[in-house]
Amino acid sequence: MNIEKIKRKKKIVMLTAYDYQTAKLLDEVGIDLILVGDSLGMVMLGYKDTKNVTMQEMIHHTKAVVRGAKNTPIIGDMPIHTYETVDDAVINAKKFMEAGVYGVKIEGNKPDIIKALLKEGIPVMGHLGLLPQTAEKYSIKGKEESEAKRIYEDALELDKLGVFSMVLECVPDNLAKKITENVKVPTIGIGAGKYCRGQVLVINDLLGMDDSFKPKHVKKYADLSKTIKNAVSKFKEEVLEGKFPDDEHTFH
Repeated sequence: MNIEKIKRKKKIVMLTAYDYQTAKLLDEVGIDLILVGDSLGMVMLGYKDTKNVTMQEMIHHTKAVVRGAKNTPIIGDMPIHTYETVDDAVINAKKFMEAGVYGVKIEGNKPDIIKALLKEGIPVMGHLGLLPQTAEKYSIKGKEESEAKRIYEDALELDKLGVFSMVLECVPDNLAKKITENVKVPTIGIGAGKYCRGQVLVINDLLGMDDSFKPKHVKKYADLSKTIKNAVSKFKEEVLEGKFPDDEHTFH
């Protein structure tokens, strides 16, 4: 499915992926977009936040996702410190494009950077509201009138600049609704309510990989942490008791 068809859809479904097998499954289900998010820093690499994720790590995981998802447009998340200048942004975005993505995502309102990337033919996804790369703490943004006004105005500017979509993270639903109704491009929410044109979650959160992580905006659609621990415990038990491998799983 090409991006123009996706932009015309009533609702857009996006999820993160960081590896070949997960990307292959998402591709087979037929979601609209896959984001190789810098959230891989926490869920794949064990960092406390996204602030330590490197370009090398992002490209490594992006290539794996590209190999798994043959039909789904893939977005590369530009990690922190890789788009502080126009030159750096273009160089690093091109690395993502060479790895096989459709476009890149950047946080915040950075007109010069966005213009430069678009001039190079690199599609850009915006990201407003909570900006994990620079946030001192993870909390809802846009509750105060002045902050909501700034986010709204940033959204209008991103729309005019020519981003193909924008993520709204952890903002009140009335602000997300106002933005969605007044920009031409699709809004994709994460903790931004039901009025956005699309929704995105971190795949590991959706699948329940971490029992201790329970933010308000995440709905668990599975409890894989329990499933995996039960399976591994059963394997451990059968090995210790001499039940595995049995005759069915032995070559003769």
